Amino acid sequence: MDALTKELAALDARSLRRRLQVVDEVLPGGKVRVAGQVRLNLSSNDYLGLSQDPRVIAAAQAAAAKWGAGAGASRLVVGHLALHEAVEARLADFKGTEAAVIFPTGYMANVGTSSALVGPGDVIFSDRLNHASIYDGIKLSGAAVQRFPHRDLNRLEQLLREAGAARRRLIVTDSVFSVDGDLAPLADLAALKARYGAWLMVDEAHATGVLGAKGGGLAEALGLTREVDIHLGTFSKALGSQGGFVAGDRRLVDYLHNRARSFIYSTALAPMVLGAIDQALQIVVQEPERRLFLRRESENFRQDLLSAGLDILGSETQIIPVLVGENDRTLEFAARLMDQGLMAVALRPPTVPPGRARVRFSLSAAQAEDDLSRAREVIVATARAMGLGS
Repeated sequence: MDALTKELAALDARSLRRRLQVVDEVLPGGKVRVAGQVRLNLSSNDYLGLSQDPRVIAAAQAAAAKWGAGAGASRLVVGHLALHEAVEARLADFKGTEAAVIFPTGYMANVGTSSALVGPGDVIFSDRLNHASIYDGIKLSGAAVQRFPHRDLNRLEQLLREAGAARRRLIVTDSVFSVDGDLAPLADLAALKARYGAWLMVDEAHATGVLGAKGGGLAEALGLTREVDIHLGTFSKALGSQGGFVAGDRRLVDYLHNRARSFIYSTALAPMVLGAIDQALQIVVQEPERRLFLRRESENFRQDLLSAGLDILGSETQIIPVLVGENDRTLEFAARLMDQGLMAVALRPPTVPPGRARVRFSLSAAQAEDDLSRAREVIVATARAMGLGS
């Protein structure tokens, strides 16, 4: 314990120690009560506000009343309820694929899928800014990994050419990158995977519900659903609930049933969560105005911050970072915003490289236009007072 105390002190000295922030109450309009004060929540992934939608909550309650509070076993034992079957069928239809499989979390979907599909003798090609869960899956797989610079297609093609002896080649990318809010060059990645006989796996965690005519994600938005071999995503962001999924060919899903350890050895997702997912999927398809509002407000947010000379690191989505640089200055920026009613969390190493700390803003369709307009004014004024931007 003394050794741990020293390591924690070292984190403190570098402004890298993290502490849990208690949220006392979740309020309508994308707001929270923290330390007795109401603040606009600009750190949530609840992009469409569905976690607080009365229909989603009622569906969760109804599923719990019918099926119980838990599934009682793993899916391959006796935990595979008819409700799982129905929600996975709806999910496959939503994604435009033959089949889908639900995991307890998005992290478990990534870890289980990569480690099931590839192993020693195979090569995974991963964008350097992919989510940590992707890299953890790669480590567990035992496959060789080739990390290419962020969105660098020339380097990726060079690596693909050099991997001639590999048994299987798997290209992995986020569709919306969770730290910078920019998009993967998905059409070019699909072309490269076809040219070099690779699989393409796309994690649509931050795009599901937000992009595409039905909210299916970036692949749907670009008409590339068939070109992606393995679609991943989560229900814990725009869909407002919990869990992860993989969608694709029926043979892929059957294989994961038999080889994905995080699926095989985990208790099935609780019925109440499945009820919420089922309802959220319906709302996402039926109410496109939510994502249209989010896209419009995100564009306004980005433009105002850019006009103030702030570096938003190429954001193209509802995830909008502001680069500050040093850890202590970034924490100060976040604290000043908190004092003015905006809850936005500072991202520091190892989440981002040293010297590249930033405050990340995540918008929600639950938030009022006036609240978002005021937030932009506060962010710009605070940044200028600290000498950020121009």
